[in-house]
Amino acid sequence: MSTNRRLQRLRDRLKEEGLDSILISSAENRRYLSGFTGSAGHLLVSAADAVLATDFRYVEQAGRQSSDFRVERVGRGPWFAKLVEDLGLRRVGFESDDMTVAAHSALQKSLEDADGTRPELVSTAEIVQKLRAVKDKGELELLTRAVAISDEAMDHVAPTIEPGMTEGAVAWELERTMRELGAESVSFEVIVGTGPNGALPHHRADDTIINTGDAVVIDMGASYEGYCSDLTRTVIIGEPDDTFKRVYDTVLRAQLAAEEKVTAGSTGAEADAIARDIITEAGYGDEFGHSLGHGVGLAVHEHPRVGAKSEDLLEDGTVFTIEPGIYLSGWGGVRIEDMVAMENGRARVLSKARKLD
Repeated sequence: MSTNRRLQRLRDRLKEEGLDSILISSAENRRYLSGFTGSAGHLLVSAADAVLATDFRYVEQAGRQSSDFRVERVGRGPWFAKLVEDLGLRRVGFESDDMTVAAHSALQKSLEDADGTRPELVSTAEIVQKLRAVKDKGELELLTRAVAISDEAMDHVAPTIEPGMTEGAVAWELERTMRELGAESVSFEVIVGTGPNGALPHHRADDTIINTGDAVVIDMGASYEGYCSDLTRTVIIGEPDDTFKRVYDTVLRAQLAAEEKVTAGSTGAEADAIARDIITEAGYGDEFGHSLGHGVGLAVHEHPRVGAKSEDLLEDGTVFTIEPGIYLSGWGGVRIEDMVAMENGRARVLSKARKLD
């Protein structure tokens, strides 16, 4: 991971924003910029300095993982004001989309209590998140491995689902299998929705019994060295009825069309429209209530946004999901989700788990 290059990109952005530094509090942004995987710490980055401030538990770890940063051991005292003064900072950005009001108040008070010129704390939003949208070669390799783990787990577990099993049992088998295949954790709690529960896009797997004839929506992902995958497949237990065939065919056509037609430079809204128009023409427009997709990386939901109102550009190097769905209250739902990487102007599908014919 080239943290030095990432720091330079951040410094270029700070210059554009008229800031002489930024305080990074977000865990994902901290890891992206420094390589530090500990659970506590802040980065303070200026044009000339890069400091990782953390407590005694992580000082040695930070030194090993973050060679481009000077590690400062801090405690409960006014460490922030002291660092700002030592570095001669005047306009310090903070991540307003991550920092709590209480944390901001504490920083502000520490500056007010300090001697000397009072620096200005400036609210920022998504500066590093937008840098993270375009993946480098190393990130793509980690994402590809995370995708492969979830693909293999899905293809191993889905054929074993039988009537009488519970959603929770299937969810646990998927999680266990992903961990056995090398996942350090799941990207998010495994979703398994059978029958009418499939109409709830974020249904939490419970003790609902899976029955013959049910459509089962499975949404899952693996985390590998911090990078996430996100995969959804819908399977049928037994023989599909006409409703399932019609809905599944519509969703699959919409997904494949989006994967084939989306190009680099498209906006998230333009990609969304490719799939949404097909679903709407089939009479299910009102039953496709969420966005077509989202970026995936260190977080399972990140830039670029891929939805009806998104102006985010799908540039070469972006990695995102394409996951149309139709949800019929009282019957169930169908969602099919792949991760894709934009390369050489086209979307390359990363997800290889089997789909229904």
